[in-house]
Amino acid sequence: MIKALVFDAYGTLFDVYSVRKACNDLFPDKGDAISQTWRSKQLEYFFLRQLFERYKPFDEITRDSLRYACKENGVTLSKEDESRLMEAYLELALFEEVEEVLKDLSEKQLVVFSNGSENMIAPLVDQSRIQPYIDSVISADEIKQYKPTPAAYNHALERLGVSREEVLFMSSNPWDILGAKSFGFRTAWINRNELPEEELDIQPDSIYSDLSGIKEWTE
Repeated sequence: MIKALVFDAYGTLFDVYSVRKACNDLFPDKGDAISQTWRSKQLEYFFLRQLFERYKPFDEITRDSLRYACKENGVTLSKEDESRLMEAYLELALFEEVEEVLKDLSEKQLVVFSNGSENMIAPLVDQSRIQPYIDSVISADEIKQYKPTPAAYNHALERLGVSREEVLFMSSNPWDILGAKSFGFRTAWINRNELPEEELDIQPDSIYSDLSGIKEWTE
């Protein structure tokens, strides 16, 4: 029986590319490219730092990634522009179905578990319409181990107070879903981009195009 529904934040609940408007406001015609590079470097940098064992909090990685994205796209990033774009990351848009789904599941334990540092993920959840439905927010920064390491998922499990089999973990990121499945969580991949399944020896329990499908786990 599923007792805890655990959601990744970036790309799962919140659209990381909603920062493109702020990027375009500052750098017309380059906002889309900057937002794409910003996200790809953000992922690359935390993976590399995990491998290097040179941990940095996610807010610092996000700032470093933004600086790289601007250099790659040939724009000058002032301190004021940097602050404005970092602030935009605290105001990401929810995906369309998220609020309704979480409201319908509010009788369950609903948890956000993110690689985002507390000073990023807590304000993001607090300013959003889903805040009333979220029981707790867990950051991998609490143990300085990023998902998809087993240590990160184990930290979340200890906070949840349930068994692995009683957790349904949801993410739009394949690496996150497969990390959670390898750890022993039940998993639902929110495949928003209609990607093919990974060629690895582990697969998610369920695959949905958005969060609406997870309701069948609680029926």
